[in-house]
Amino acid sequence: MSYKALALQLTCQTVNSCQTRDEAEAVMLKTIARIEQQIAASIGLLGRETLLVVAPEHFLTGGPINETIEQWREKAALEIDGPIYEAISAMVQRQQVYFSGNVYEQDSFFPELYFQTSFIMGPNGDVLLRYRRLNAMYIPTPHDVWELYLDAYGYDSLFPVVKTNIGNLACIASEEILYPEVARCLSMRGAEVLIHSTSEAGSPLLTQKNVAKLARATENMAYVVSANSGGLVGSPLPGGTVDGGSKIIDPKGIVLAEAAYGESIVANADIDLAALREFRQRPALTNLLARQRFELYAESYAKQSVYPPDTLLGQPAERQHFLRTQQEVIKKLYN
Repeated sequence: MSYKALALQLTCQTVNSCQTRDEAEAVMLKTIARIEQQIAASIGLLGRETLLVVAPEHFLTGGPINETIEQWREKAALEIDGPIYEAISAMVQRQQVYFSGNVYEQDSFFPELYFQTSFIMGPNGDVLLRYRRLNAMYIPTPHDVWELYLDAYGYDSLFPVVKTNIGNLACIASEEILYPEVARCLSMRGAEVLIHSTSEAGSPLLTQKNVAKLARATENMAYVVSANSGGLVGSPLPGGTVDGGSKIIDPKGIVLAEAAYGESIVANADIDLAALREFRQRPALTNLLARQRFELYAESYAKQSVYPPDTLLGQPAERQHFLRTQQEVIKKLYN
């Protein structure tokens, strides 16, 4: 099977200046309406074989700047069964695509926190997959409440892969493209298309993240569909801070399409599942997945603990806490 994927490079209308939940949700609903117009027009131009559309990181809200965890949760973190997800679902059903994006999300098991979540929604409007970001600096992750999170959801929830008629899909959030273990754990579970919602500096240079995207595609023999922001609106940060470079990379690390700056549909390309599966099943020097020997590394990982789990159990999620924890980790690494 072959189909077209689109890394839809969008301007991010932030909610940092919003004072209330109602005000922020009104902004999000306008963004969804604008995105639907762009998706419909994109399909009209690129063709009905456009079946996968990927939006950038926190495409509905932007990221927290000066807000506390509590303030951002109350203002910008989506309710799992709330009106914003319902609006996205309705959009996806009308456009009949697989849609992936990245949002901040509330969780009833952890009412004082929120998680950054990448999701995949199918053409029927159902959420097929939720991936909670595992590596972050100033926001909570499942690792910060490790024992309770595993009790609530189990280990398999950490690295979800969904089998669909457009391939085995998985998500990587933002700078986690720099952590090869995340992509590897997903590929171990059969991921064929790694969906990467990001919000990063667009640069003509070969940035760290761009190097990582090529590496993750090559070492996992997988497509990488990476959608970046097309600038920020309404943020204290300069609007062009995160802009450009959305791209699609094939399983050999070749960039098939890449956008420049601003809102764009240039990052679109064909995903050839038959060719990918033949490539993976061919005995050859280039079959990197089939040559992996995981037992070589398991003991080294098991013996090392650098960033401790459960640091938020009994501890408020404050910016200074995350800084102190990292300082302690650095001491452990280098002293």
